[in-house]
Amino acid sequence: MQPRHTGSPQEFSVLIISSGRDAHLANAVRGIGRSTCRPAEIVVCYLNQPSAVPPSSEVPLRVVHTASAPGGPLPLGAGRNAAAAAARSGALVFLDVDCIPGPEMFEQLLADLDRAGGLVMAAPRYLAADADVQAWVADGDESVLLRDSVPHHARAALAPAPGEPAAASQEYALFWSLGFAVRRDTFDRIGGFDESFAGYGGEDTDFAFTARREAVPLAFSAATMFHQHHGVHRPPLQHLESIVINAEAFRRKWGTWPMTGWLEAFARDGYVSWDRGGGELRLLRRPGSAELAAVRVNAPY
Repeated sequence: MQPRHTGSPQEFSVLIISSGRDAHLANAVRGIGRSTCRPAEIVVCYLNQPSAVPPSSEVPLRVVHTASAPGGPLPLGAGRNAAAAAARSGALVFLDVDCIPGPEMFEQLLADLDRAGGLVMAAPRYLAADADVQAWVADGDESVLLRDSVPHHARAALAPAPGEPAAASQEYALFWSLGFAVRRDTFDRIGGFDESFAGYGGEDTDFAFTARREAVPLAFSAATMFHQHHGVHRPPLQHLESIVINAEAFRRKWGTWPMTGWLEAFARDGYVSWDRGGGELRLLRRPGSAELAAVRVNAPY
């Protein structure tokens, strides 16, 4: 399938951070190459993967690297900031490594960015464990991905109907960084991602709250991307320590708790002591391998 190149004339860069997710990255890059509106470049920031070999790409692809301290959590915010600093375009599209852009995703997302400005988030659909991704690899037919994916039940109402303009929103707490567009000057006005948040949890909500403080508008687009299946933990016990650390940092900064559903689950199961009103959160114990296995589910999200 050849791209039609009918999208916005605005030049843009696609930014991806990756750590040991080479197969997912290859599919993300393949999807970018099949887009109706191709970026000027792809910038991949590898986290703690100094010997990484990037996938082949029909779009110019450049690589930067970021590393955490030995034994430390992945520097997600620092990686996104490094990719943004390396990008050469005035418009930036952040795409998580496990997301495949739909063929018209960038076309609609950039058009919505032209109209709405600020932060414009794409609409994720979640591929099932038995999704026939290889059929899409072979022929690029998006209908296979549409058939084998579902929207997130808690977020399906955020995006407008397919093809409709992005919907302005005040739901900054529901912003996710897995796929969004922003102009470089707006990203700089927000100050990028706060690199004091390390590891999983809270850094994208912090980014959105800073955008709100700076009066940066938020909109949710119908532009479609497909989240590749990799199983999930409910709750995400594999990220327990970083969630606790980042939740405390977020509370100190904003005066409110993020990720409350996860904190409630951790407290219920005895992993943390949490005083939601008083501001205290304390790690009590870490999960063992059997406990981690028990909460892993083969679900889309």
